[in-house]
Amino acid sequence: MLQLAVTEHLYAAHPTLPEGDLARRRAATVSTRALAVIASRLDLGAYVRLGRGEDLTGGRAKASILADTTEAVIGAVHLALGQDVSRRFVLDLLSPMLDSDEFLEAGYDFKSRLQEIAAAEGKDVVYALTESGLEHQKTFTATVTVEGVVTARGDGASKKDAELAAAQNAVRGVLAERGESLIPRG
Repeated sequence: MLQLAVTEHLYAAHPTLPEGDLARRRAATVSTRALAVIASRLDLGAYVRLGRGEDLTGGRAKASILADTTEAVIGAVHLALGQDVSRRFVLDLLSPMLDSDEFLEAGYDFKSRLQEIAAAEGKDVVYALTESGLEHQKTFTATVTVEGVVTARGDGASKKDAELAAAQNAVRGVLAERGESLIPRG
């Protein structure tokens, strides 16, 4: 019900958006991150039965557990009250983030988007990494190149963070060049 309700809402609210943009919006809205935010707002972690070890290691605040709990609540509403009520329940739960550009941008997958941009032009994405600093305080710098056409840099405390920052800078640069926005409105 979760995916269906969100998909129907986004399609109705943004009928002119291309399929890829709608899919990115849906993915961000039904993501573990989004569902964990909802669970946190409702304090669902306080009601979850956990094993002692999971409880002691902070399981009540783990995004995956919170997201699964949110899905379980949605499933229970669906089974108990039916499709119409569960659809409304899902949309009410997700309304703060359904059309929030700020929320969508925070969960935007820049590395995947850069791959999509490159693939559309038949090109490959290559990351180069360098590191600096003391062993316990390393800083990583990633340079991303799309077959010599797009080059961007990014820094981070880990290789992953540096690559993400580079991809983010590259995507923003490409979209700015094209006059497109990160989160298209339809």
